[in-house]
Amino acid sequence: MASPSDVHRPSLVSASFPPPRHPSPSDGRGHEVDLPRIVPRRHAGRRLTAAAALLVFAMVVNSVVRNRAFQWDVVGRYFTTTAVLEGLLLTLWLTGVVMVLGFLLGTPLAVMRLSANPVLRTLSWGYVWIFRSTPLLVQLLFWFNIGALYPTLGLGIPFGPEFVTVKTVNLLGPTLTAVIGLTLHEAAYAAEVVRGGILSVDAGQTEAAQALGIGRPRALRRIVVPQAMRAIVPTAGNMLIGTLKGTSIVSVLAVHDLLYSVQLVYNQTYQVIPLLMVATVWYIAVTTVLGAGQFYVERHYARGSARALPPTPLQRFRIRLADLRARLERATARRG
Repeated sequence: MASPSDVHRPSLVSASFPPPRHPSPSDGRGHEVDLPRIVPRRHAGRRLTAAAALLVFAMVVNSVVRNRAFQWDVVGRYFTTTAVLEGLLLTLWLTGVVMVLGFLLGTPLAVMRLSANPVLRTLSWGYVWIFRSTPLLVQLLFWFNIGALYPTLGLGIPFGPEFVTVKTVNLLGPTLTAVIGLTLHEAAYAAEVVRGGILSVDAGQTEAAQALGIGRPRALRRIVVPQAMRAIVPTAGNMLIGTLKGTSIVSVLAVHDLLYSVQLVYNQTYQVIPLLMVATVWYIAVTTVLGAGQFYVERHYARGSARALPPTPLQRFRIRLADLRARLERATARRG
């Protein structure tokens, strides 16, 4: 009679005896029959499409690299000059300041839009409606010429004396005008992004927080917003990249951003194409870094919703490398 320890330890039996071999199929007369090998379906259309795409890509790369009109030597010469780097730093500074101020203003607007107070809800809707309906260039030109409407700004008693007055011309320079115009424009879009993220959270989360005695502001800050970040981050990342490229429009205000710095150079050297390529390569490089950062931020906020986090580029490379090694080992075993 077998003891309980023998029943619960099947590994001892399997270790003592080799696994049974399944008999090969036969034709009934003792002769073994070779089964047909399963061959995966071949997708000729996919291969032809991939080959055509690679051919077009190679032709484009060849035309860009070998075209002397791009003057890649000039691109390399001006790529890290002081004027270009200073313009790049101002572009990055504008992007960061506008995004931070835009979301700081857009978040209260989103909360007002979701409020039960009809006055706050209407004011928020009106702000978003006005700034989303007006082109950004028109807004920047309007703020740049605000002195024509309000020559002076004062602080004092309404309908009474003013204690402090400042001339608008001396107060709003080109850079400050660009910050104000871009911030007010981005705040309208940030409000809709935050509002959409809050609405993506199940209403039961708020109800559960209220049942536990948690106030609405605290529930919004500690429960709703962290869950809404999963929906906010992808759109906010697109806004960040759009703001980075959109800062080039401030060149019409003579703000020394990346594009305006490049324009100053090619207005003196008349090398328009290579200097534009300098700005293009810098924009592509910064956008690539921001896109990589967006991937890791999205991965961070996906921890509570996804059972398995999406693999990082390094993890994908390791998986493909391990798969390649396994294929080589199987191929070597078959040859041996």
